[in-house]
Amino acid sequence: MRYEGRVFRPPSEAYSLIIQATVGCSHNRCVFCDMYKDKQFRIRPTADVLEDLDMAREAYYRVERIFLADGDALMIPQPRLMEILERIGRQFPECTRVGIYASPASIRLKTPAQLAELRGAGLGIAYLGLESGSAAVLARMEKGAAPAEIVEAAQKVRAAGIALSVTAISGLGGREQWQEHACATAEALSAMKAEYIGLLTLLVEKNTPLSAWVAEGSFTPLSPVEVARETRLLLQHLDSEGSVFRANHASNYVSLAGTLNADRQKLLDKLDLALEGDIGFKPEAGRRF
Repeated sequence: MRYEGRVFRPPSEAYSLIIQATVGCSHNRCVFCDMYKDKQFRIRPTADVLEDLDMAREAYYRVERIFLADGDALMIPQPRLMEILERIGRQFPECTRVGIYASPASIRLKTPAQLAELRGAGLGIAYLGLESGSAAVLARMEKGAAPAEIVEAAQKVRAAGIALSVTAISGLGGREQWQEHACATAEALSAMKAEYIGLLTLLVEKNTPLSAWVAEGSFTPLSPVEVARETRLLLQHLDSEGSVFRANHASNYVSLAGTLNADRQKLLDKLDLALEGDIGFKPEAGRRF
């Protein structure tokens, strides 16, 4: 397989075969993100992607999951994406799921019938970044979409029968907007009712506009205690029955895992233990590994 630059995938795709179907991110303007800043978004030639699948078939006896990278492979025009999925279906009959990053923009470009067609061809899960349910926070972070647009995109994916994994970022509102961020994010997630909810915690990456804001004092990151309080407020307002909830990414100060709404109290209790000093917060040095 051939890769260009750094390649990212969701934590749940750790053991998947990664196929770089696009390069970079179609939006690539979020002020907190540095993942694809060294790349110009483009869709790789279909022939190159199919050749990578051929190489993978020769290299691996069994491939149970495949993830189509980079940041928004759902942008691939429908006929070309269907050709890739159909090749996967023929070459990897043992593959149980194909995953993909999606954006509100790429979901908007697909009709409900096209999404259902992708589902029938093996697309099993889409990963969508909400980041915040606050319109003000998303606008400041230059997400490129309003909360209502992201919720609509999420519901469209779910209606097509494609599993949905949504991420939000603790601390993205900073100390200035933490309450609005927590409550509005809970409201948006409750409307989506995604199969999977992943809560990360903000990392201020070097050489991003956000890092400059922190340096000049116009954005104040939350402390571990403040993040725990914000997460507690979010969970109190979150109603997403049956959603698998995970806040056990390397970035999280406190590792949380459960299924909503049944495990809400267990999650709150663990946060309370951290707030009371009975369990420790992950040190900053450990939040990137």
